[in-house]
Amino acid sequence: MSLSVVRIVYWKELRDLLRDRRTVLSSIIIPTVIMPVVMLGFFKVAATIISRARQEVPRIMVIGGADSPGVRAELEKSGKFRVETASADWKAQISDKRVPAAVEIPDGFEKARELGSAPAIRIYKYEGEMKSGIAVGQLDSFFTGMRDQTTTRLLAKRGLPATIARPFEVTQVNVAAPEKVGGNLFGGIVPYVLIFLCLSGAMYPAMDITAGEKERGTMETLLCCPASRTDIVLGKFLTVLTGSVSAVVFSLISMAVCLFLAGPAVAVGAAAMPKIAPLGILGVLAMVMPVAVLFSAVLFTISLFAKSFKEAQTYMTPMVFLVVIPIIGGLLPGVELNSRLAVVPLLNISLVSKEMLSGVWHWKYIGMIFASTALYAGMALAVAVQMFKREDVIFRA
Repeated sequence: MSLSVVRIVYWKELRDLLRDRRTVLSSIIIPTVIMPVVMLGFFKVAATIISRARQEVPRIMVIGGADSPGVRAELEKSGKFRVETASADWKAQISDKRVPAAVEIPDGFEKARELGSAPAIRIYKYEGEMKSGIAVGQLDSFFTGMRDQTTTRLLAKRGLPATIARPFEVTQVNVAAPEKVGGNLFGGIVPYVLIFLCLSGAMYPAMDITAGEKERGTMETLLCCPASRTDIVLGKFLTVLTGSVSAVVFSLISMAVCLFLAGPAVAVGAAAMPKIAPLGILGVLAMVMPVAVLFSAVLFTISLFAKSFKEAQTYMTPMVFLVVIPIIGGLLPGVELNSRLAVVPLLNISLVSKEMLSGVWHWKYIGMIFASTALYAGMALAVAVQMFKREDVIFRA
């Protein structure tokens, strides 16, 4: 192997790639401009929608309660609801999202409440629908307050203190550090974004310098030069790796600049977001690097087998699913990092990233993950070298 030849092939391929619009688009434009703008715009729009939904006065329907006019009057007086009498199709209206919630007041509720034995209030909702959840939360708070006031009044009539109904309180205290809370929440999302960028950044360079060259008929010219097949593969591989790493680096720089310039106007609620260990971010970036090598080698090998750019694109499509599934597995509850999962590609990165962003460093597993990922990348690169030496692959028609 000659490093000077590898360098020459690398710079030659890199210059060719920078002249290709698709490569520039996938490795520079999308991660630097489009993806950060889309993500920040999404968060801004989502925050605005949620804020408006919380400020909106929900429309609710009251079922029954003809003999309990005081309850309905209190609902209207609170100013938190637009109260209407329930129509015959109130269930359909909730299901169609025309009404967020309905409340059923049983017969004789007011009289029974004064005696301390009122039947249950039922609140009907659309499970999982945001506006319905907000309305139900407000209704639950309203009737909980009414129940407490009734309890206090009934106890006062009997000369008893209000605390007798609630002799003690139960409080919840978080003992986890803010970094651990943030890492647990976002530990699976951060590597998902970085790994996906690694994949997209390597995809088009890999296809262009293999299947693309076959299609353009320039592969034969390169093979005529006095360079070994191994040197050519390494030079091309480094070019693909450059595209993969560039996509990650440009995206992170762009995101940092966008957040700095936009400030709290875009990062709505950033002050209330859980913290993430700063060293954990650097650790995740270090663990993603072997993944970039792995993707570059695998995508190069797959693209090398294709005889045209279009065929290479067809082979690349399943790669997206193969990448997404193990990363999502790291988000599932109960899936924790151990010796067996430390050697499962991509899933191990997702799990260890969650720990590092929480400020927890399992050096044993980190070493296993780094070594196993590097091993897989080396095996893929070895396969690429062997395939490049096969004439039936290079000149496949």
